[in-house]
Amino acid sequence: MIVVYTDGACSGNPGPGGWAWATAPSGEPRGTGGESHTTNQRMELTAVIEALRQHADVSEPIEIRSDSTYVVNCFRDNWWVGWQKRGWKNSQRQPVANRDLWEPLIEMVNARGDVTFTWVKAHNGELMNELVDSLAVAASLGFA
Repeated sequence: MIVVYTDGACSGNPGPGGWAWATAPSGEPRGTGGESHTTNQRMELTAVIEALRQHADVSEPIEIRSDSTYVVNCFRDNWWVGWQKRGWKNSQRQPVANRDLWEPLIEMVNARGDVTFTWVKAHNGELMNELVDSLAVAASLGFA
């Protein structure tokens, strides 16, 4: 199994943001990027999308480790199933935020069939989580 850590960062929310992913245990390969006007949630989603794109040709299962409950709970608790059944409305019958990112991410995860998500506590000294956090923050500074 390949373990990939992901994170997103944003200053202002919305504001300049960055995303990052890195493969455990060495932190390589890795990827970063950002946008000048975005949100933390969008950066969290983008980090996972980019990580999965970079591992598209890998035949091993992938575990995404993230400190984003937004990302992890969507897949752990199958929020996306309800969203689709309700015509992309959330449980409060409001349009699902970030649908433009959720749709391709859900499609990628379902197409692979071997992606799992694990929540990790942020800023808890876990080296890989700290690495992707620092990379995402650094990426966001390039768009400030």
